[in-house]
Amino acid sequence: MDTAKRKDLMNHYRNRTVIGGVYCILCNENQRRWIRSTTYLKGAQNRFEFAVSIKSVPEPAMRKEFDDYGITSFSFVVLEELKKMETQSEQEFADDIHTLYEIWLEKYENGDLD
Repeated sequence: MDTAKRKDLMNHYRNRTVIGGVYCILCNENQRRWIRSTTYLKGAQNRFEFAVSIKSVPEPAMRKEFDDYGITSFSFVVLEELKKMETQSEQEFADDIHTLYEIWLEKYENGDLD
C-alpha cells in the first residue's frame, strides 16, 4: 500500500462518525432478550452477523436457546443510538453509553420494552 493511500485511510478512520448505543439480541421463539451496550454499534452488529453466518452462539449466555431453537431464531435489535460528539473524550462517551445502558436495563426489568 502506498503512503498516500495509507494516509488517506488513516484520516478517514480518524474522522469517521462514531455511533454507540444499546442493543439487544432477541430470541424470537421465546422473546428472551439479552441487553448489551457498546461504544461501536456497527462492530457489535458485525460480530452478531458473523456468528450467525458460521452458526455459532453469539453470546455464551444464550447457549440453551441456541441449542433449543437454532441460530435463525435470533435477531439483533438496536434499542437506542448515541453519536459521539467531537468534544467528548472516549471515557465520557463510554460513560454516556453506560448510563443509557442502565436506563434500558431498568426499562427491561420493569417490562417497558414492548
